[in-house]
Amino acid sequence: MSDMGTQGSDRQSVTEGRPIVAFDFDGTLTIRDSFTAFLRWRAGRRGWAMGLVRLAPAVATYARDRDRGRIKAASVREFLGGVDRATLAAEAETFAQDVWSRFMRPDALSCWNEWGAKGAHRVIVTASPEETVAPFARKLGAEALLGTSLTFDKAGRVTGAFTGENCRGEEKVRRLKAAYGDDVRVLAAYGDTSGDTEMLAMAETPGFRVFRGRP
Repeated sequence: MSDMGTQGSDRQSVTEGRPIVAFDFDGTLTIRDSFTAFLRWRAGRRGWAMGLVRLAPAVATYARDRDRGRIKAASVREFLGGVDRATLAAEAETFAQDVWSRFMRPDALSCWNEWGAKGAHRVIVTASPEETVAPFARKLGAEALLGTSLTFDKAGRVTGAFTGENCRGEEKVRRLKAAYGDDVRVLAAYGDTSGDTEMLAMAETPGFRVFRGRP
């Protein structure tokens, strides 16, 4: 995948003139939310149930303010707080291998591969953490991945905070412009929720809930 940390004129060079096609991940390329599935897989049945009990106050707050970023951060603190970067990466890799065959939409994969055959620069833009989506992106052969970034302390352990905003809504557009420039041209974009509305609006060919296939 391309290094998305480049700045200035170098941002545009990563596409080398190739058309940019943006895909949401959860519910678009996959049949369900990958981050929740990963947390549940990692915690196990008992750990997941106990964690949900401890998250009850955060869930009650979410029912009032509908702040997805806040409830996600609370989930990260509960289920991943203190996990070191290397362990998280290894577990995310194992999870992706374990669920791939029953997780990915076949029609979405066909579209993804068709764009690849056309030479498109395919970027995944997701609200899920980059750290947990990265193994899927590598397997897909994605040219780039833009997602919510977890914060790690000096010892390389998950803190439960995010570096930047939760990557949904307007933040998806901001991240695309930060990566490719304010005049970025998105040839096509695909998504399935209101969190993709702004990204779809900037695309020349928007695709909303066009993938319905199941493994």
